[in-house]
Amino acid sequence: MIAFMKGVKTARNFKYVRVKYHSGVGVFGHRPREVNESDLPEEVTSRRYENCRAQQLVNAYRTYGHLRATIDNVDYKQPNRNIKELSLSRYGLSSNDHVDLGLLYGHSGKQPVNKLVEQLEKLYCGPISYEFTYLETDAEREWFAQRIEDTQDAISKDRQRQILKELLETQTWDKFLSTKYPSVKRYCGEGAESLLTFFSTLIQRTCSEGMEYVTLSMAHRGKINLLTSQLKCPPVKIFHKFNGNPEFPLEANAACDIATHLSASVDLAVEGKSVKFSMINNPSHLEAGNPVSMGKARSKQLKLLEGDYSVNKTSRFGDKVLNVQVHGDAAFAGQGINQEMLMMSQVPHFHVGGSVHIVVNNQIGFTLPAERGRSSKYVTDLAKAISVPVIHVNGDHPELVARATNIAFEYQRKFRKDVFIDYNCYRRWGHNEVDDPTFTNPLIYKLIHSRKSIPDVYTDKLISEGVVSEEDVKLINSDYHKFLQSQYEIAHNYQPEVTYYQEQWSGMGAAPKAVEVWDTGVNTELLKTVAKASVSLPSEFNIHPQLAKTHVKNRLSKITQEKDVDWSTAEAMAFGSLLMEGRHVRLSGEDVGRGTFSHRHVMLVDQNTETIHIPLNNIDDQQKGFLEVANSILSEEAVLAFEYGMAYDNPENLYIWEAQFGDFYNGAQIIVDAFIASGESKWVRSNGLVMLLPHGYDGAASEHSSCRIERFLQMTDSSETSPDSEAVCMHVVNPTTPAQYFHLLRRQVVRNYRKPLVVVAPKILLRSSDAVSPLSDLAPGTFFKPVIGDSIADPLRVRRVILVSGKHYYELHKERVKNKIDDVAIIRVESLCPFPVHALQTELDRYSNARKFIWSQEEHRNMGAWTFIKPRFENMLGRKIIYSGRSIAATPAVGTSVLHRVEVEHILREPLYDLK
Repeated sequence: MIAFMKGVKTARNFKYVRVKYHSGVGVFGHRPREVNESDLPEEVTSRRYENCRAQQLVNAYRTYGHLRATIDNVDYKQPNRNIKELSLSRYGLSSNDHVDLGLLYGHSGKQPVNKLVEQLEKLYCGPISYEFTYLETDAEREWFAQRIEDTQDAISKDRQRQILKELLETQTWDKFLSTKYPSVKRYCGEGAESLLTFFSTLIQRTCSEGMEYVTLSMAHRGKINLLTSQLKCPPVKIFHKFNGNPEFPLEANAACDIATHLSASVDLAVEGKSVKFSMINNPSHLEAGNPVSMGKARSKQLKLLEGDYSVNKTSRFGDKVLNVQVHGDAAFAGQGINQEMLMMSQVPHFHVGGSVHIVVNNQIGFTLPAERGRSSKYVTDLAKAISVPVIHVNGDHPELVARATNIAFEYQRKFRKDVFIDYNCYRRWGHNEVDDPTFTNPLIYKLIHSRKSIPDVYTDKLISEGVVSEEDVKLINSDYHKFLQSQYEIAHNYQPEVTYYQEQWSGMGAAPKAVEVWDTGVNTELLKTVAKASVSLPSEFNIHPQLAKTHVKNRLSKITQEKDVDWSTAEAMAFGSLLMEGRHVRLSGEDVGRGTFSHRHVMLVDQNTETIHIPLNNIDDQQKGFLEVANSILSEEAVLAFEYGMAYDNPENLYIWEAQFGDFYNGAQIIVDAFIASGESKWVRSNGLVMLLPHGYDGAASEHSSCRIERFLQMTDSSETSPDSEAVCMHVVNPTTPAQYFHLLRRQVVRNYRKPLVVVAPKILLRSSDAVSPLSDLAPGTFFKPVIGDSIADPLRVRRVILVSGKHYYELHKERVKNKIDDVAIIRVESLCPFPVHALQTELDRYSNARKFIWSQEEHRNMGAWTFIKPRFENMLGRKIIYSGRSIAATPAVGTSVLHRVEVEHILREPLYDLK
């Protein structure tokens, strides 16, 4: 081990070396899971054979019983429950035939068929029912059947009283708010009060299981009820918010958000055991937070070295961390992010051990009835695409909601797969409390307004059973009303607490309102070691012959001869240096292991065996950090949200999402808008996620040319009239050298604050002999330069200054050199936001004889950085600037090579010749 590595603590007793790629033997962050499969006991198969017709009937109830179930607590449609698949004659049976009741788990003895039917109707056709017979393995199907038929989830009187108290208090809460804030949209829990039973049961189960974290995503409906009922949010905080006040101290300088977008992170204890429930902030794009919560769960699992991150092969994802998602019915069925999320839920590097989902089935989405909101029978039918079970439950029965929760939790613990609860309820009011739903849905609301509330229905049940008295109920209501009133009266004095930059973020803070330079250089010998290791192979590894020649041999040759480094080498050096410092690096996106442009190759595949080798995970036996190469499904929105969730949770690692082409990010525009660009402003939640967006006009036509730089710049809070600081909402850069890219990656985790970074990444520059950097540009004392000046032009001869960003610089420079133009200087603006006023002023001061300043870009005039650059340049640098580039257009690029060449000739000639 070389000198500069001494003193590094050993952080592993293992090596992820060569492992199967296509079959998934395992790498860092992914270890294959055995399918849970088992043979049925011989006595079970014998019984089923001997009673084959009765067994068919049992199978029919397990498969179709839900069609007869009374799961709808409004029952507006009153469907025909005469289900032909459940007819005895279909199976050649009559009610007096005697069969073995042992066909059902937990039952025994010869009984008439009508006794079997009685049990089946009770199990599968009541206010709770199930869909599970399509599950992939016998083990799952039989486990589910046994859990339903053999365990009745007895509930104690104390638990009944606890449930009633939760229901009555949330009802009192909603009534109190309706009195104090009648015109405020609260998205209350009225009609879905027993959703709290799901949560209180889940809290008990996670505590008893010894879990450490639950990450939770929840949209509006009933959220403030959960916050105040279960997650220890004091009602005074909600009153303070409803009074129009910010939820953060003034010094946070936050834009804030509506009350139903609040979050919470709280330790909850049951019988001496505790679990931390961590609810993420959600935007009004109702389902967008779900993959964020999954990413946060995955980050917790990495922190705990759980599951596939563990050296212990028996460790499983979900041992200590559970992801829970609460969906709205119309949004879950209608928003594509949910299909993306489910399709990645069991994929390597995105698996979190199975999430518990509950769909709050209001039956109406805004004004939309269910039959117009989806093309499937159930709102949960999307779950069948990934072969996971669904439990349908009637919200009028809180004890059955608890049973549904128990079954769902136990299935997730057993099989580490997703599971769904279809929680059937209703909205007492419309989409919100000031909305009138009878405009569009008058008949169902006649039924809703004429029925008792869920808490009142359960109250009547417990009073009739003698569990509580009417006086008990009155006392619960009056005591909680008094408590709410006392909280309401102190709301005017409430001072929001500091809830940000705590726990794992305690070493971080807000970005300074200043311009900073961070030394991100690295010892040159270490960089050489990393570069060599990045293409090191086991002796028996069968690398692709082209890669052996163009990738491995070339890199080793350049490093040995200390030649300039290209883009992918600089990236590998940045990754490897961070790994050696103990930081994990996660690279996610479509085909990122190889790289869209076949330039990266951080993941090598044996050509004979398809085993995989990640060289950077084998730099040194004592390295503390590892590279996770997360080749993703063909999704942008859900995957980007997942990566945002990982970076949301952990500031110490480097998280990168790369678009296959820059404009592919537009499928994730919601995540950029609602989280990346505005999350810190709304919620004081910093995030250091890096987005790599390949960009460049190479004749590839509209869809693969532009990452739409203009959109990101428009989303920033950069000022047109005063200098930017590091505190802008996100940083947007268009680097031109490998060294610049190297420093950007390292700067993301070296700084003591976090900002999202959008890198307008190159395509043809990846292999350009011009776009290279000497090792000295990566050495200690070096850093990212927001502006790169002209090192060729004679400042006294310069009459025109061209400002440019990205790869367009190289084309202009070649044209200038070819034609021996000596009165033009070309300045590269590497950082677009923050806009580098001071660095530009320093460069411009060199050209005292310059009279014309030009912004030259590849993009069309209504695109690219032009509209961002012009006001800032003129307002703060005091000079007029002229546009040079493509004219206004509707599409980012033309679709023919002939037109492309004409445009290229124009954008090169105009700034150098025509604008004299």
